[in-house]
Amino acid sequence: MALKIRLARGGSKKRPYYQIVVADSRAPRDGRFIEKVGFWNPMLPKDSPDRVGFDSERIKHWIGVGAKPTDRVARFLNTQGLYEWKAGNNPNKAKPGQKALDRLEEKKAAEEAAAAPEEAPAEDAPAEEAEAEEPAAEDAAEE
Repeated sequence: MALKIRLARGGSKKRPYYQIVVADSRAPRDGRFIEKVGFWNPMLPKDSPDRVGFDSERIKHWIGVGAKPTDRVARFLNTQGLYEWKAGNNPNKAKPGQKALDRLEEKKAAEEAAAAPEEAPAEDAPAEEAEAEEPAAEDAAEE
């Protein structure tokens, strides 16, 4: 029998609340479990002490017996030093997609274009002033 330390969902619609349970890996997510060892309330702020809680001794016991925590539970256990969690094995998942890369290129191009005209008007300003003075000189010459 393969044991898992995993989450069982409770709570109402759009108000999740999870129990951390030890269950047979073949049992349904919210179905039969062996023991309830903790809880997780994702609705609370991340720095709240009531967000995650578990019985450390029971979890040590179940890990010693051979239970494997799921990724989410392993993250919680890693914060308390009960289990060493390693990031997933898909390094490409964190890379930005093609649309995000295109937006980055557009943003860089827009920043470069915005930086270039700031220097150019300083050079163009005397030329514009010179053009404005020339018609005034022509008007004076006609009189």
